[in-house]
Amino acid sequence: MTTVNKLVQVAGIIDAAEADMIIGEGADWIGFALRLPSGKDDISEQDAASIIKGLEAPHAGVLISYLTDAQEVSDFCTELGVVAVQLHGDVATGELRRLKELRPELFVLKSLVVKADNADELLQLVDDTHPFVDMYITDTFDPKTGAKGATGLTHDWNVSAELVRRSPKPLMMAGGLNPENVADAIRAVRPAAIDSHTGLEGPDGRKDRAKVAKFIAEARRAFDEIG
Repeated sequence: MTTVNKLVQVAGIIDAAEADMIIGEGADWIGFALRLPSGKDDISEQDAASIIKGLEAPHAGVLISYLTDAQEVSDFCTELGVVAVQLHGDVATGELRRLKELRPELFVLKSLVVKADNADELLQLVDDTHPFVDMYITDTFDPKTGAKGATGLTHDWNVSAELVRRSPKPLMMAGGLNPENVADAIRAVRPAAIDSHTGLEGPDGRKDRAKVAKFIAEARRAFDEIG
């Protein structure tokens, strides 16, 4: 694994050409959202596995998953060949513990989905789960659709900043980040890492090279500023 400080992730990879472009523009990690509750994955598991296999450290492929059973998560990570998994489902603390026992070498990111009024709940979740998590990722809840990720919506950055202060583990910030707001987000929240998905897409649903390049450049600049 690469160092988890000043890390830039781009999520929602749809094919090998997109993965090559994003890595070429300087992203550290690329995220593959698979076995989604909607049943509408952007890429086949076979294609994702083949891209992940071709990545060279410090670049890494991350499974973005809504699975909640530790054994199922572990098996799927083995199939794909990933070194990191981002858990977006409501995973019980006991299952997080079990996943760490099954796969101590697996880098586990746990999502903290920010709603209008759940800051206390998220702070408690950090207190309860941090021994079994390597990094948290904040994201934004969409009350209209019930979606917990890839909503394109920002949330109250004060909540993310409070979570950064509270968590003994590093935090990746996501949720509506794009080339225009990423530097402000990094300065306001001081996360260890950032992630963008829909904020880098063009009208055709593919990642736009100019947006990706600007997002990464702005993020790097802001990370250097906060030191």
